[in-house]
This record gives sequence, C-alpha cells and structure tokens, in this order.
Amino acid sequence: MNKKFFALLALIFCTSLFAISAQSAETSELAETVVEQAEPASNAAMWKYISAALAVGFSCIAGGMAVGKIGAAAMGAMSENAELSGKALPFVGLAEGICLWGFLVGLLIIVL
Repeated sequence: MNKKFFALLALIFCTSLFAISAQSAETSELAETVVEQAEPASNAAMWKYISAALAVGFSCIAGGMAVGKIGAAAMGAMSENAELSGKALPFVGLAEGICLWGFLVGLLIIVL
C-alpha cells in the first residue's frame, strides 16, 4: 500500500504503546506516594519523554523518506553515468544527518 500510511500506523502504534506504559507506571507511582507531591513531577517527566520521542520519531521517519528518494535517484544516475557516484552519495549522508539531529535533540531534552 502507501508508505506514508504504514509510517503513520507505526507512529500511532508506538505512541499508544508509550501512553499505556506511561499510564501504568504513573498509577503505580501515585499509589506509593502522595498525589499532591507526585503530580507535578510526573506530569513534567511525561511531557519530557513524549517530546523526546516525537523529536526522534519524526526525524527518523523524515530521514528515512529522504534517504529513500535520494538513494533511488542516486542509483538511477549512477546506472547511467558511473562517474556520478562521488557526487551523489554525500547527499544520502546529508539526509541521514536528519536522523542524527533528531536523536541529539531528543537526548538533550531528556538530559537537560
């Protein structure tokens, strides 16, 4: 079918799985501590992890789509002219950099 449909379906599945696991962890944490003290800390931590997951997830999906399109175009160009391999492959590396930047942003969100 459509690649975007499967990417969206995977994103929804991961988000729902994360929400279910976060909800079960939050309920066990709230049962052990006082509700007034645990609520602000768990709410801030929840948004921190959700935003880090979204940063990494969206950047990896976008990087994968970019590598797919650029890689196909580079292979097509190299099949016609083999001398273009040195000029086309760095563009694939630039598209992979999108995933790296998303990971770094997610890591900084969690650490800071």
